[in-house]
Amino acid sequence: MSPTLPGLHHVTAITADAQKNVDFYCGVLGLRLVKLTVNFDDPTSYHLYYGDQLGTPGTIMTFFAWHGAQRGRVGTPQVTATSFAVLTAALPFWAERLARRGVATRPVVSRFGEDVLGFDDPDGMALEIVATSAPGDQAPATGAIPAESVLRGFHGVTISEEGYEATAKLLTEVMGFRADGHEGNRFRYRSESGGFASIVDLNCMPDARHGGLGAGIVHHVAFRTPGDEQQKEWRSKIARLGYNVSPVMDRNYFHSIYFREPGGVLFEIATDPPGFAVDEAADRLGTRLMLPAELEPRRPELEQILPALRVPNSN
Repeated sequence: MSPTLPGLHHVTAITADAQKNVDFYCGVLGLRLVKLTVNFDDPTSYHLYYGDQLGTPGTIMTFFAWHGAQRGRVGTPQVTATSFAVLTAALPFWAERLARRGVATRPVVSRFGEDVLGFDDPDGMALEIVATSAPGDQAPATGAIPAESVLRGFHGVTISEEGYEATAKLLTEVMGFRADGHEGNRFRYRSESGGFASIVDLNCMPDARHGGLGAGIVHHVAFRTPGDEQQKEWRSKIARLGYNVSPVMDRNYFHSIYFREPGGVLFEIATDPPGFAVDEAADRLGTRLMLPAELEPRRPELEQILPALRVPNSN
């Protein structure tokens, strides 16, 4: 039996200011900081993970905090918007909340029959809140935002490409997504699970400028797989198709493989387990700097280098 990808696991982007990032994603959007750790490849910088109460796959927004990084250039090939799902009636709450917090929003648009509210985070990265009749059950643990209005994980991502056909073929013939309509130059694909965090929109933009990595740019998008055995199958399958795919990498909270899809965006396939409670109690997630075992001897040094962070509530 072929392995399946239920949908998105996480989205990883770049921020130039860790404290502003925490203030926005926790204080404004009401997500929980589920893991405070470092970039394993650059341990002098933070890697911040946000999500629902437990960091359920499909709710996880992560950031490499590269202090003072220059603003990236939006273009192709990139993930150019990350969308969160809310109940249909919650969109006015978010329009009012963002306005009250001084976050400029774009006019609400209708897309595939759903209302979409667009805005940018402090680094200029495009975000969306999508009012949907079928969001996931996931809900961040925040008393300040009413339960009926909380962000319920991802709705999906928009990937902007010069052309979309080769990426669409990968999604539908290899990764188990199905075509789910198009509007203009936007082509929608949905994982066979059809659940939350299941949508990839391909935006065909042949005349767009090429993007450049930096603050406010998504570094990669990760898709879920249930466990290690399925991931091994995925690695073999992707390699057989001629893609350069990484070895399995242990990220402590999940295991990962990476490859570039035909358009050039970095894709990851990440396992659901072991999860963020593997090294902290569930009620203490994100409250202490957590390091992989090989970096633990450097803790005193890293705690001197890394700036102290304050996690706000979402009042």
